[in-house]
Amino acid sequence: MIAKTLVLGGIAFALFGCGNGKPPLDSPSQGTITVAADESFRPLVTQLTSAYAGIYPRVHFNVVYKPEAEAINMMLRDSARLVFSTRELTTSERSVLDKRKIEGDVEKIATDGVALIINKANTDSLITMSELRQVFTGSVKSWAELKGGNQTGALTLVFDNNNSSNLEFILKTFQTKDLTKLRIFTVRSNREVIDFVRKNPTALGFIGVNWISDGDEPLSVELAKNLRVMGVSSKDKPTSRNDYFQPFQEDLGMQRYPLRRPIYIISREAHPGLGGGLINYIVRDAGSLIIYKLGLWPTIPYNREIKLTD
Repeated sequence: MIAKTLVLGGIAFALFGCGNGKPPLDSPSQGTITVAADESFRPLVTQLTSAYAGIYPRVHFNVVYKPEAEAINMMLRDSARLVFSTRELTTSERSVLDKRKIEGDVEKIATDGVALIINKANTDSLITMSELRQVFTGSVKSWAELKGGNQTGALTLVFDNNNSSNLEFILKTFQTKDLTKLRIFTVRSNREVIDFVRKNPTALGFIGVNWISDGDEPLSVELAKNLRVMGVSSKDKPTSRNDYFQPFQEDLGMQRYPLRRPIYIISREAHPGLGGGLINYIVRDAGSLIIYKLGLWPTIPYNREIKLTD
């Protein structure tokens, strides 16, 4: 009876760690953590976490999609272990972790692009950064003021959320502070932006390119139907179509597409756990192949060795 009691006590000790009643820490191969991400990265985050969980059956990710600022705040409040973001932490955000003596980790995993999408009925599929700047300062308000199009109505700028990374990135790029001069419409997701643009020939939508860039994914192919992805030029006076680039893989990697941006994973993990396992999988293992398949540009390409025999 005494021996049996000792065995049971030992099991309890192993399960709850040092007799303090706390559950065991997660590890790279088991456990559950919450991951926060901006909704514009939903296809990317879904595929990365699903692939990792497929390797380790005892792993589970609670993925929460929020506007970028809210997703970062979830991580800072310890409501999420990791966050997928287009930017690193600000000084004030970093101080939140510093006060708790959490070193954390930041890894750039890919280069992404904000895609400009228009209705298939709209023939104006080319635009310059100079023209976009005029749109976002309010000096250009209708399609008729842009060259090459067949639309004459007011430009309706459509974003997924009024706090999204897509909107924040565009406003920062063009240093736009006064939104009262703009005809901006926000919905609830990148998919709703796509649906809105399909129904409105005068709409100009802004989405994360990973929603439509995976040619092998049925949903991605379906979402891309009846849309045009605009080519964007950094030149004020382009001389040919070769001066315009779309937000797809090679032009992201070669830094030719002007509206490109980084994707980071920010971690608050303080032990070698599941968060670190996912990050290692993405930046040092096959995760980069998933990024590549999605049409983005991985920061660290996946090394493939080919053996040739006589």
